[in-house]
Amino acid sequence: MPNADTLRVTTSGSVDDGKSTLIGRLLFDTRAILADQLATLERDTARRGGPASGNTGGIDLALLTDGLTAEREQGITIDVAYRYFATPKRRFILADTPGHEQYTRNMVTGASSADLGIILVDASAGLQHQTKRHAALLGLLGIRHVVLAVNKMDLVGFDRAVFKRISEEFLALALPLGFDFVSAVPLSALDGDMVVERGQRLAWHDGPTLLEVLENATVARRSSGPWRFPVQLVSRSRFGPRQERRGYLGRVESGVVAVGDEIRVWPSGVAARIAEIVTLDGSPAIAAAGRSVSLLLDRQVDVVRGDLLTHAIDPPQVTDTFTARLCWLAGTLDLRRNYLIKHGTIVAKARIDAVLETLDIHTLTPVAGHAGLAANDIGLARIRTARPLALDRYAEVRATGSFILVDEASNATVAGGMVEEILHA
Repeated sequence: MPNADTLRVTTSGSVDDGKSTLIGRLLFDTRAILADQLATLERDTARRGGPASGNTGGIDLALLTDGLTAEREQGITIDVAYRYFATPKRRFILADTPGHEQYTRNMVTGASSADLGIILVDASAGLQHQTKRHAALLGLLGIRHVVLAVNKMDLVGFDRAVFKRISEEFLALALPLGFDFVSAVPLSALDGDMVVERGQRLAWHDGPTLLEVLENATVARRSSGPWRFPVQLVSRSRFGPRQERRGYLGRVESGVVAVGDEIRVWPSGVAARIAEIVTLDGSPAIAAAGRSVSLLLDRQVDVVRGDLLTHAIDPPQVTDTFTARLCWLAGTLDLRRNYLIKHGTIVAKARIDAVLETLDIHTLTPVAGHAGLAANDIGLARIRTARPLALDRYAEVRATGSFILVDEASNATVAGGMVEEILHA
């Protein structure tokens, strides 16, 4: 599949909505499970008393992604599990993320790099508190195509009215979250209806199956954005024609760079040109988003790990003060404390000056006047850093518009953030 693109998909929803079973069904029906995996799953399923039901060849599909012992014992997803499969149209990377509020940080991790989000809803239970939270998080993370998968339609007799009611409720919920596309699909992950094959019991649904939605979803190309290259390592070549020339190693996070392009180093603003692009495969003329390369410049300049290289004509904004949407992940925010901010390849001290508003997860409306954030709260805060950072708004460039906050004492990640407004640039 040399010309096929890759779609990154995250699944979310409340506990027991069937996320792991759905991913297992996708892999099973697309013949993406290897023979040794099937044998292991059959043994594990037999040890647990056999599958609940469904045409699964005697295996419990959820065990394919629930790999931790605690997950299998409790029947819930705790950590993020990634699975890969392909069809003749496209390659897929699926992230099975936990639904429990306690593991919100893992859900954010799985969704942070996704192109499309699947939100599962149990047809017999309807929209839940976690459904709203996960929809809000997908909106904040910049995911613009969401699939509402109304699962377990077998528990409601494949009733069309139930699907219509849940779909309308979700569309009203999603309206203020900024999604470009919302696709609703009724399905039964356990039995396979409308996942890969259409089945007969949901014949009243004339829309595409879940796999058809995934195959035809539009993917935003990172290579179409401004060029951003966080420097991970500075290396001096000691051999060959590039002797004593420094190379700057890293991954192209967005955009495209070519030999001869005029670039700038941030936060210093020093200018240079790309003299050579070096990879393990040789020296290509261009490097696009996702490519790990070493860049050689036409002159010696002061570049260190943590600096950001960009095109001279499309620079970021350099500032030490900005506002950001925070997903608070641990404990309670203390405005008197200092934190470490990890932005790209740089780590600096940071302080939260104020919490400007929080998100009411029940109404998905902002509430002003809150002084702090508790675990799993979402809010808008003003942040000040000890040194200037080269930033973009998250809505424009994900890689340079996102960051994490780390507790200095415990080294625990306490928040994930998305830059909203850049101040004092």
